[in-house]
Amino acid sequence: MTRLSDLYGRLLDGMLAAACLLLLAITFLIGLDVLLRNLGMDGVASSNELSEDGLYLITMLGAPGLLRRGQHIRVDIVLRMVPAKLGWALEWLGDVTGLACSLFFVWYGTRATAASYFAGSLSIKTLIFPEWWLLVPTPICFLLVAIEFVFRMRLLAQAERAPRPDAVSAS
Repeated sequence: MTRLSDLYGRLLDGMLAAACLLLLAITFLIGLDVLLRNLGMDGVASSNELSEDGLYLITMLGAPGLLRRGQHIRVDIVLRMVPAKLGWALEWLGDVTGLACSLFFVWYGTRATAASYFAGSLSIKTLIFPEWWLLVPTPICFLLVAIEFVFRMRLLAQAERAPRPDAVSAS
């Protein structure tokens, strides 16, 4: 199981790297658009749309890796104020809730993506392409988030009855 977790961690690191490269590409795209407009030329017509879609994809690509690293949004100060065993129980509550929410988004995202695909829906803005292309990252990335919650719960079950050591950003 440790080997599987390590391989999974490498996948998530690759996704984080892809998110960073996508952010860099968006930055260059916006810079190019501004430069061209300032030179009196037509800018990159699709830059706004590509930026919006890219930000969504960055969020989807980054979420599982940030959860694994403990760099997601947390309310750690509460975990440090309560007794250790209660903090541990709250960690479990958070992980179980996170797993349930992630699985809901997998289910809902899969249904929305399939419905869009079978309806032949198009995204029509500056660019025209199948709408399901925008929707498909949601169920995939939330499945990865759900898998990460399972790994987190496994580690929590093996750890001492206290909040995780990564829960220290507020202390």
